[in-house]
Amino acid sequence: MDNELFPYSPIHERPPIVWPGGARVAFYLGLNIEHYQVDKPSTSIFGGTAGLAPDPLNYGWRDYGNRVGLWRLIESLDRHGVPATVLLNSSVCSRYPQIMRAGLERNWAWVAHGRDNSTFQAGMTREEERAYLTEIVDTIEDAVGHRPQGWLGPALTETFETPSLLAELGLGYTLDWTNDDQPYELAVPGMLSVPYSIEMNDVTLFVSKSYTGPQFLEAVKDQLDQLYADSAHSGRVMALCVHPFSVGQPFRHKYLDQALEYIAGHEAVWLTTADEIARVYREQRAGSATETAPAVGKA
Repeated sequence: MDNELFPYSPIHERPPIVWPGGARVAFYLGLNIEHYQVDKPSTSIFGGTAGLAPDPLNYGWRDYGNRVGLWRLIESLDRHGVPATVLLNSSVCSRYPQIMRAGLERNWAWVAHGRDNSTFQAGMTREEERAYLTEIVDTIEDAVGHRPQGWLGPALTETFETPSLLAELGLGYTLDWTNDDQPYELAVPGMLSVPYSIEMNDVTLFVSKSYTGPQFLEAVKDQLDQLYADSAHSGRVMALCVHPFSVGQPFRHKYLDQALEYIAGHEAVWLTTADEIARVYREQRAGSATETAPAVGKA
């Protein structure tokens, strides 16, 4: 079947994007804060035990992130003035109150990221998915005091109904479609796609590709340098997507810290959140539409 959610749009044919302060690259740190069910398989570092219940090896590896790795990571974010875009499982709200307090104190941006990372909505009917998404969004709103604006599916999963259901719930963008360096409009009215990265992602680089810390640092620098070069005439987005159980390991942490130092010290980089990227893009496109709209009234 054809993809009806968005058309093909080559990047060089679009109106230019101008980021605040003349920045050329909008950078956000996508911080995955997740809960995993102890009796279901999920992201694993060792496949040999991944199907067992319980699976102390892989569950413990994932649980390290919320217990230890995240707090190490927060120190680096604070040190370099990098705001977090938190990709939040709604189960985190009740299970890890200390994490929620830390985020509220820092005014993190909160993106809905499913109930937990052991549950996908694939196979749900529209009504089942509507109820599931409503519960997630309402739970996060109750916890942080406002409705989340964006969505990332657990393991970036959706149904064909997800974008329209998210729009019904008042959300304005999704990060699931990792096919661009700029935001763009989806066919669902009011919904944007904002760039996320499955490659500039610590689980992909460290677990799937076995990168070392220095290789990770080099990849982050190369990503930013290329996007900066590309942005001479129109802004770009760089997402660095991390999981505290992966990049938060002690022997890797200093390379994340050095990567954030490089990004924060780079010229013409806007340190921001996915929420702000969506807002600014939407305002610019609305302004462009107003400027180019034909006059109404008498000739």
